[in-house]
Amino acid sequence: MMDIRFEQTNSKGAFYISQNDARVGELTFSKAGDKLIIIDHTDVSDSLRGTGAGKELVAAAVTYARNNNLKVLPLCPFANSVFSKTAEFQDVLNR
Repeated sequence: MMDIRFEQTNSKGAFYISQNDARVGELTFSKAGDKLIIIDHTDVSDSLRGTGAGKELVAAAVTYARNNNLKVLPLCPFANSVFSKTAEFQDVLNR
């Protein structure tokens, strides 16, 4: 399991993976009201490709959503793909 960190400002947030003080993976989201987060971007560096880092970032967002009673709208194509392939993430999808 990777060391995924979290940061949030008023209406935006990110889950990220840092190596040697550089971000090598990141998932960003925007808050839409009090009950919804919109995942707008997921990116991992070439050094992490094929390691499952992107899916771990999405999983971190799912855990965050569950812990904060939020729904998720995955506009990012990668995150949307992970949601469509991962049955256990369906409970937080905004439908």
